[in-house]
This record gives sequence, structure tokens and C-alpha cells, in this order.
Amino acid sequence: MKSCYKAGLIRVITLPDAEAAGIHGRLIMEMFPNMTVETKCIPDQPDGLHSVESKNVAIPKIIEVAQSFKDIDLLIVSCAEDPAVPEIKNAVDIPVIGAGSSVAAIARRFGSKVGVLGITDHVPQPYLEILGKDLIDLGRPEGVVTTLDLMKESGVKAVEKLAMMLKDAGAGAIALACTGMSTAGVAKPLAKKTGLPVIDPVTAEGLMAYYECLSK
Repeated sequence: MKSCYKAGLIRVITLPDAEAAGIHGRLIMEMFPNMTVETKCIPDQPDGLHSVESKNVAIPKIIEVAQSFKDIDLLIVSCAEDPAVPEIKNAVDIPVIGAGSSVAAIARRFGSKVGVLGITDHVPQPYLEILGKDLIDLGRPEGVVTTLDLMKESGVKAVEKLAMMLKDAGAGAIALACTGMSTAGVAKPLAKKTGLPVIDPVTAEGLMAYYECLSK
């Protein structure tokens, strides 16, 4: 067993500022000190993934970036949609982790019914596939369209309101469906507010990545 593992992490957004681009990797390295993370962003996509069209445009870019990493033990696609994860798995011979499937799998451990909370009008496919009929979807928080809205007081209140609605609807856990919520630090205060387990996407992908490393 190796004492240190290296992950390649793909951000599905174009962020010219290295500090901003590397926040997901830094969060993972703080939680799992024997993992190092190299981060790369896809090009020419400053608004990230926000629609089916933008996802389709991003997929070939994600695959190209994935194939550009050298000397890594595994790959992480840090997006709740798990874009291009099946294609990358067919193109490389190392484990490939998607944030969405990681969150959904862990959420199953904590509740028979799982509330999904994201910032889009649709539930990402990995959540639908893994949670199925046990998924509770009440839409997105009112007025929250981008991750920037999560930094506003109105956005925080809207997220809290929807989380409580999910709890009232029978959710035993809340699965966050946007990695930008990890950047905004949504999970811990939301867990305190609701009294429910709240599954953070970057924590989930890091945990799955670490497990894959230990399994090698």
C-alpha cells in the first residue's frame, strides 16, 4: 500500500484564478492528508454547466482534460452531473470518481428517503439512477440560479427554507446536488439547521477517491 496517492481533479468550469480553481482539491487534501490533488479546469466555459446544452459542449473538453493528466492514481470529475464519467472510464485504466454518484451512494446510508437540494430545475442523472423512488425533489431554492447566489443572505435563507421543506416531506437525509455548495460551505450549517445528515459533494467525492486508493 502506498503512503501517498495522487488524484487528478477536473473542474467543469473555466477559472483563470488558480486559488479559486483549486478549492475543491484543497478541501479534499485537508480531509485526507495522504492524498495530493492536481486540479485542471476545462477551457472556454466560464459559466460552467447550467443546461443540457452546456453539458454537451463540455463533455469532449472533460475527456480531453482527463487524458492530459500524467502519473495519477485516479480521476475525480468534480460536478454533481458526473459529466463524461462513463466516457472517461472507457478511455483510461484508473478509477474515475464522479461527485454526483458519490453523494447519492453515501446518502443511501443515512436515510430511506433522501431530499435532493441543488441549484438547477432538474435532478442530476446519478441521483435519479441511484436513489430512484426514494428521492424527494421539491425543485431549487427560490431565487438561487448560480453558486454566487449561495453567498447572499437571501440565497442562504432560500436554501434553509427548502431544506426544511424536504425534511417536512419525509427526507431522512439531504443530498447536495451542486459542488458549488461545497465551495460555499453549505453542508455544516444546513445540518445544524435541519438536524439531518447533509451530504457534501466534495467530501463525498474525496471519500470515494480515498477508498479507491486503499483498494488498489
